[in-house]
Amino acid sequence: MPRARLCLSAALLAAMLLATSSAGAQAPREPKVLLIGIDGIRVDILQAAATPNLDALAAAGELTLAARIRPKTVSGPGWSSMLIGVWMDKHGVENNDFRSSRYDQYPDFLTRIELLRPELSTFAIVDWPPLGTSQDGGPLLSHKIDLVINVNGDNLGYGPADELSVELAADRLQHGDPDATFVYLGDPDVVAHDTSSLSNEYRAAIETADRQVGVLLDAVRARTTYDQEDWLIISSTDHGRDDEGGHGGESEKELTIYYLVSGASAAALQRPAEIVDVACTAMTHLGLTIDPAWDLDCKPNGLR
Repeated sequence: MPRARLCLSAALLAAMLLATSSAGAQAPREPKVLLIGIDGIRVDILQAAATPNLDALAAAGELTLAARIRPKTVSGPGWSSMLIGVWMDKHGVENNDFRSSRYDQYPDFLTRIELLRPELSTFAIVDWPPLGTSQDGGPLLSHKIDLVINVNGDNLGYGPADELSVELAADRLQHGDPDATFVYLGDPDVVAHDTSSLSNEYRAAIETADRQVGVLLDAVRARTTYDQEDWLIISSTDHGRDDEGGHGGESEKELTIYYLVSGASAAALQRPAEIVDVACTAMTHLGLTIDPAWDLDCKPNGLR
């Protein structure tokens, strides 16, 4: 009898511990992705600039200033490779004319999310027209995405257009419920082209982009459901720059970019980062399994 009472007490204790553990366990947080693309960033100027918001993201994640792209180092191939997860030989875009694209075979990652998980909410805001409109053979971002907002930087100027894009994106991030978001900032690239240099104006444009990153992050953190969400913040660029502020060649400075992942699910990079890794990292965080039949060149990089 004493032995039986001991067994019963142990069973009761185990049940109590299990109940306490279950009561204290937190529900899994909902994964969400924010990709911030900043056009035309040279990594040494980024490193020298005052970028407290990107620095804070790096401190809460992983940043490399040695990620790679492949020729050609222009925006059409660069953004296509980043948003799709394949190199130029597959997506077909060789310059800033998108008419040669094979986006029907290789869609952007937001479109893949819609095709596989249509219940997820996808959102993009861009101010370089070919990314979201039919200009020059676009759009790169398909009409299957739940919401694409086009702010025309060619008409407004890219400084004001970036400001408006960030204002609109911040409102949706805080008050809407997007699961996957892409925000494009174009002014640093335009400033470098306009000044034909890596001038103080170019550095200031990078610092302005960093301030705009802070606005987006504040909007995410102000969400009423933020504590129940697992936000992965990704940021990268489409190409570097040469010493005259241009790009399109094959120098190391043009082929080298930054790659940043930040958040509770960020981890050390599993291998040297490439621009194509962005798409697979975003989709994997949202729970999508990368199908070999998609023929992607990317792999998730920087996730737990």
